[in-house]
Amino acid sequence: MNAPSEPPVIGICAVRERARWSFWDQEAHLVADAYVACVQRAGAVAVLLAVDARAPNVLLERIDGLLLIGGADVDPRTYGATRDPATEKTYPERDEFELALLHGAFARRLPVLAICRGMQLMNVALGGTLEQNLIAYDGSNPHRKVIGTFDGTEHPVELEPGSLAARAVGEELHTARCHHHQAILGLGTGLVVSGRAATDGVIEAIELADGAWGLGVQWHPETDDRTKLFSALAEAASKDGR
Repeated sequence: MNAPSEPPVIGICAVRERARWSFWDQEAHLVADAYVACVQRAGAVAVLLAVDARAPNVLLERIDGLLLIGGADVDPRTYGATRDPATEKTYPERDEFELALLHGAFARRLPVLAICRGMQLMNVALGGTLEQNLIAYDGSNPHRKVIGTFDGTEHPVELEPGSLAARAVGEELHTARCHHHQAILGLGTGLVVSGRAATDGVIEAIELADGAWGLGVQWHPETDDRTKLFSALAEAASKDGR
């Protein structure tokens, strides 16, 4: 853990994927620079947490806050559901690792910010379930219009007055960008809904009901240069903030 005068250390869960760089084409542990840059701009130190199911407790002892990022669908088996044909590629090893980190972080009351898939996994960690294919009445998905881009997904999110989400974002009506085809179905135990899409009521923010700093957002704040969420996480993870 950091001393009071040192910047907080934020652990960012990495993704194990095949990647190409320079002369190489092989398995790598990846985190998009957008997340790292946001943590660094907030004045914190970003540390990548490589997937390792043996080491969650060791890692948690060395960080001051936890960031779960977006990515692949959560394996439906983790929340006791039958796989829908619409569910895309899953990574059970990643699910297991991040669930262990979440449980450990909750037990230690470490600040947690969970983004998109991260929010869904936060819900699953506390016994919640997911809608495996979020579609509108016309068969479209307004929350992921084009795969691989956030274009056209800006929409208003209504945040509960006085909630952690509203305080961290700095406003009660927030314009967000999203890229997801799944959503929260059954809410996990010990969570409260603190934000919904103004257009269709999809759950966009959840937080721990006991007052600990644990926040999940369905949108992607790393795409917004004006976001205050990472600064709020850094403040909560600092010695002064805690």
